[in-house]
Amino acid sequence: MKGRIKKLTALFLATVTLAAASPAAVRAQELTPETEQVTQQSESTQQQEGDEVTITKDDRPYLALGGDLTADQQHKVLEYMGIEAADFDQYDVVYVTNEEEHKYLDAYVPKEKIGTRALSSVMISLADKGNGLKVSTYNINYCTAGMYKNALATAGVQDANVIVAGPFELSGTAALVGTLEAYEKLTGEELNEDVVDAAMDELVTTGELEQSIDGDSEDVEAMIADLKARIANGDLDSKEEIKAAIEDAAEKYDLKLSEEDKEKILALLDKLKNLDLDWDSIANQAEDWANQIKGNLQDAGVWDKVCAFFQKLLDAIKSFFS
Repeated sequence: MKGRIKKLTALFLATVTLAAASPAAVRAQELTPETEQVTQQSESTQQQEGDEVTITKDDRPYLALGGDLTADQQHKVLEYMGIEAADFDQYDVVYVTNEEEHKYLDAYVPKEKIGTRALSSVMISLADKGNGLKVSTYNINYCTAGMYKNALATAGVQDANVIVAGPFELSGTAALVGTLEAYEKLTGEELNEDVVDAAMDELVTTGELEQSIDGDSEDVEAMIADLKARIANGDLDSKEEIKAAIEDAAEKYDLKLSEEDKEKILALLDKLKNLDLDWDSIANQAEDWANQIKGNLQDAGVWDKVCAFFQKLLDAIKSFFS
């Protein structure tokens, strides 16, 4: 029973942090000249992951399309989004450039990994209060649905439906930038640049940790989320306290961290600690995830214990920032 509770706790905590599980095989580049021929041969690929999201014209969505899509590639992307070519001119659209990708990601991802073309695209619509963040991806093999959800939550976005698509398998970095840009256009609200930067940083850092650490990806995510919750609760003020907490968390989740891993986590947490993040948004996302998994739990006793734990955590976070 204790093992099951720990597993559920790790899964739930993981959704509060920015980076969700990375695929085993990662292609972190949008497209480079060396990969163009290979990817052109696999344009028929369609791999859907995440939530089953449907967005219609009546939802008044905003599109952010990769600026380097060919006409055929754009048509394929629109198909995944459920948009008829004849209706395309009825949608609000912004185009994401490769230069914008580099602007936001060069500090965290090698330029050759970002590539030279912006192709992945996104459609986002606002949803009713309480809907939470719902994300569906097609042909995206680096940025998972969870990564997009958590990046939006950290940037202060709540209650939105998102479809991310590429014409063939891509990293999704252009859509990551496009999601936030489209949200700004949709709401007329400018997102804080420092918070957006932190979201990008946490996405990349957690993904890198999952690749380098010898351990279960859920444990890596839970460790980061656990540390982040402690910062939100005001438990960690100094770098020394954060370093000690990292050591404790690594032991708690049975993860072997290199010195480089520890430095990455320290730098990330120190950055988050000093930002005015919307912790209510992050807490609400956690609550939304709880509602999703509630129906799948067969043991009511386990559910009650999980709910009690996270209610205390969320109450502490909200009271600290109120």
